[in-house]
Amino acid sequence: MKIDVTKLDGSASEFSFKIDGENIDLGDDAKVKNSAKISGKVEKHAAETKIHGIIDATVVSECSRCLDKIENDLEVKFSTSFVNPENFSDQPEKELQQDEMEVSVADSSEIDLKELAREQLLLAMPAQNFCREDCKGLCPVCGGNKNLIDCKCEEKETDPRWSALKNLIK
Repeated sequence: MKIDVTKLDGSASEFSFKIDGENIDLGDDAKVKNSAKISGKVEKHAAETKIHGIIDATVVSECSRCLDKIENDLEVKFSTSFVNPENFSDQPEKELQQDEMEVSVADSSEIDLKELAREQLLLAMPAQNFCREDCKGLCPVCGGNKNLIDCKCEEKETDPRWSALKNLIK
């Protein structure tokens, strides 16, 4: 869904829509299950357009240790502003202030809410996902999931570069 900023007046306009999970690209490691619901309001001011909203989605990703599928229910609240290029500083060495971190430069007169939703979901996803706190991960020898099997692989194989350190213990 795109919002044409030129058609907005000074009052707040509300929006609500769904995006199919197939239409939101979160990369190779995650995807949106079913669909994402986005709702909020957009306000047009003289120099900027403010968008406040919430995204509800279930994201399917892999455990960082054992690679099992995990479903995370995300409720992402966001608030962002778009300004025209002439209202934004073009100084290459300007230090950004905290309130400028949520400001984007509008490329055109339209704002793509689908792209905004994708960006907010990516920012809300954890850097590492675990299926459970005590996940044992994968066996480095046989590759089996240690949560499901108790493999008897021996991890005696060491890198020969460390053999000199092993002699220090003796």
